[in-house]
Amino acid sequence: MRLVILGGGESGVGTAILGKKKGYEVFVSDFGKIKGNYKEILIINGIAWEEEKHTEDLILNADVVMKSPGIPDKSPIVKKLLEKGIPVISEIEFAAPFTDATIIGITGSNGKTTTTMLTHHLLKSAGLNVGLGGNIGKSFAWQIADNKYDSYVLELSSFQLDGIVDFKPHIAIITNISPDHLDRYDYKYENYIDAKFRITMNQTEEDYLIYDADDEAINEWFKTHTTKAKLIPFSLTKIFSEGAYIKNNKMEIKINQEEFTMDTEHIALEGKHNMKNAMAATSVAKLMQIRKATIRESLSNFQGVEHRLEKVLKIQNVQYINDSKATNVNATFFALDSMNTPTVWIVGGVDKGNDYNELMSLVREKVKAIICLGVDNKKIIDVFGNVVDMMIEVSNMDDAVRMAQRLSEKGDTVLLSPACASFDLFENYEDRGNQFKQAVKNL
Repeated sequence: MRLVILGGGESGVGTAILGKKKGYEVFVSDFGKIKGNYKEILIINGIAWEEEKHTEDLILNADVVMKSPGIPDKSPIVKKLLEKGIPVISEIEFAAPFTDATIIGITGSNGKTTTTMLTHHLLKSAGLNVGLGGNIGKSFAWQIADNKYDSYVLELSSFQLDGIVDFKPHIAIITNISPDHLDRYDYKYENYIDAKFRITMNQTEEDYLIYDADDEAINEWFKTHTTKAKLIPFSLTKIFSEGAYIKNNKMEIKINQEEFTMDTEHIALEGKHNMKNAMAATSVAKLMQIRKATIRESLSNFQGVEHRLEKVLKIQNVQYINDSKATNVNATFFALDSMNTPTVWIVGGVDKGNDYNELMSLVREKVKAIICLGVDNKKIIDVFGNVVDMMIEVSNMDDAVRMAQRLSEKGDTVLLSPACASFDLFENYEDRGNQFKQAVKNL
């Protein structure tokens, strides 16, 4: 069996190692450059590879192709493979049959990284032998090749779910759905929503789907679709006989005739959206039979995720917060919503078709100044120009942070929450967040 892998990054190399171990003839092809450390691993393992090209003779003879999530279906080589009827799948689809571990799959437009890390933290703190992978951390396939985990918590993007056929998690979570990556879905929101719900398409009555019952797109989907999985909703406003909710500042969870309650003030994560992430993760912990005392302790000591509402420093009584991971309007909505002091907001980057009007009421209420950090800020200026007292354009992070310091007073917050991708001025959102933290430290 010939396994061809498109993309020589973390998921590609991980899949190559697992494929080789399982007796496939493996070939890795990357249209860009392969990083030095990945090249070394391929050479050590005797795996054939090429970079900066796709040689059709070496690719179109595959029995199966694993495509990295970053490569769109519209790319010429993928089109040719599909025309020939060669299956093109994602890493999770390829890897899952080689493990009998319990799989917890988490998707959503926002909150999936925090929910994934928190779920992993809850299970690991309870002494479970649990791996973390998917969209974050080490490749899922690589972990299956190397380790013997009894369960995996996987963060799954819609791109990864597009490439599944039989993959099914025992427990699935959909944190929420808001428009994102529509350029990959023919600009049709319903196509993107359907992609997210692929997480439950193979689930049976033995499996569970945990979902945000306050989410409009999710509720709409349920009007015309069904899943066999047992449903566990969570909500900030509704109360369930089976599910998770907030009542009188307590998080309450009822699953399989068992109850769990905890005061929300003892949960380390702050903000309404994080209560939802905590309800989702705790629902998994309950399904996995984790003891209540362990859950309480883990929820109170969780450190959060880098670049997601990450408190950097307090300088002259001004709190600096790094939310560089907010690459869409919905994520920034959560960030602004959780601000309870006057805010200097650093925003901008590569716009993915944003509608900034969704932020209008929050900006009026909370934002005193806006610093635009992008190559093209016209849209942001058009929307908010008359709403805030101060609006400034800068072209690098040092200027953004120095300007923010000038515009802020004691008791204020400086929030980097760009609502955009980072590729105009930075390598990626991590680079943007790290530059922000460094600039704050240099003040």
